[in-house]
Amino acid sequence: MNMSKRVIEQVLELARWAPSGDNTQPWRFRVVSEYHFVVHGFDTREWCLYDIDGRPSQLALGALLENIDIALSEHGLTASIARRMNEPETRPTFDVRLEPAPGIDSDPLRHFIAKRSVQRRALRTRYLAPSMKSALEAAVGADHHVRWFEGFRNRFRVAALMFQTSGIRLRMPEAYSVHRDVIAWNSRFSEAKVPDAAIGLDPVTTRLMRWVMQDWRRVRFFNRFLAGTWSPRMQMDLVPGVACAAHFAIVAARTPADVDDYIAAGRAMQRFWLTATQLGLQLQPEMTPLIFAAYARKGRCLTGVARIRERAAMLAARFERLVAPDATSIVFMGRVGEGRDPVSRSLRLPLADLMLDDPSANASNRHGDPMVHADDTALSRLLQRQ
Repeated sequence: MNMSKRVIEQVLELARWAPSGDNTQPWRFRVVSEYHFVVHGFDTREWCLYDIDGRPSQLALGALLENIDIALSEHGLTASIARRMNEPETRPTFDVRLEPAPGIDSDPLRHFIAKRSVQRRALRTRYLAPSMKSALEAAVGADHHVRWFEGFRNRFRVAALMFQTSGIRLRMPEAYSVHRDVIAWNSRFSEAKVPDAAIGLDPVTTRLMRWVMQDWRRVRFFNRFLAGTWSPRMQMDLVPGVACAAHFAIVAARTPADVDDYIAAGRAMQRFWLTATQLGLQLQPEMTPLIFAAYARKGRCLTGVARIRERAAMLAARFERLVAPDATSIVFMGRVGEGRDPVSRSLRLPLADLMLDDPSANASNRHGDPMVHADDTALSRLLQRQ
C-alpha cells in the first residue's frame, strides 16, 4: 500500500467512530485512487420507525464527514466533499477528494473522536460554567445555535416529556422489533448494536427486560398487568433527565428541508459533542420527541394502535409548546453534564467490514477519471512526507 492510501485508511479508521442511531453505522467506503474515496450512505427508514425520512441517518452521515475533515487535518490535508445529486435520497453518496492545506493546524478534537460516547446514567446537576457554554455554542457554527433548558423546573419538564415518550414507544408493536433487534443482550460492548449494559437499567431490571423482550406477547402482558414500563422509564428517562446539568437543543438558522441541511446539522452536532467530550462532559441524545413531533407535523401514521396514536399526537403538541418557537428548526436534542465515563458502550464494525471492493471503478479511474485532481503531483509530494 502506498503512503497516500495509508493516510486514507488512517482517516477512515478514525472517522468510523461517528455516532449513529442505535449504532446502525449507515455508511460504507470505497477507495477510488490515492486521492479520492467514496462514502456510500444509506438510511434505515424501511424498517426503523425512528429514522423518519432518513433524517437521523443523514445527521449521522454529517457527523462522519466532520470526522473525516478533522482526521485529515493531522496530515496537513483537507477534503473537497461533493454529494452525488443523481443518487436517491435513501442512498446519499459523497465523493471525498484529498487536497493539500499548507499551514493547516491539526484539529485538537481528533483526540476525542473515539472517546466520545453516550452516557445514559445520572450526571451531576451543577450548572455548566459560562466558559463551557460559550465553547459549546461556538462549536455549532454560524448556521446553528444552542438553546438551553437549565434549572430544576426546565430539566424536570424535559424529563417528564421523555418519560411520557418512553411510555408510548415501549407500548408500540411497531417499535418492539426495533428495540429487540438493536440490543445486544449479556454484553458490555457491541460492534454493531447497543449493549444491554449501556442502556441505563439496573442489573435486576435488565435481566427482567431480557426475558420480556423475547416475545411481544410477554411485553404486552407485562405492560398491561404488571406496570412493566414504569421501572425502565424511571431509570432511563425521568431520573437521568432530572440528574444532569442541562438539556439542550441545536437549532438551525432556517428550517432544514433537504439532505444537505441535515448533513450540515450533523456536522454541527458532531463538533458540539466532541467539544463536550473535550471539556470532560458526558452527553445523551434525546431525539424521540423530535421524531414523534415530525410524524404529527407531517400527518404520518406512527402506529396502527389508535389509543397510542392519540397519545403520541398529544405528546407532539406538548413538545411543540415546550420548544416554541423553534420546533421546526431543532435538529438535535440531548442532555449534558459532568459525570463518569460509561463502563459500557457501542463499538464500531472493523474498517475492513465497511470497505467496498469495486475494481471496475478503480479501472475507470486508471483510464482517466475526471474526478482526479490536477494537483495530484503536489499532493503526492505532501503525502510522502507524512
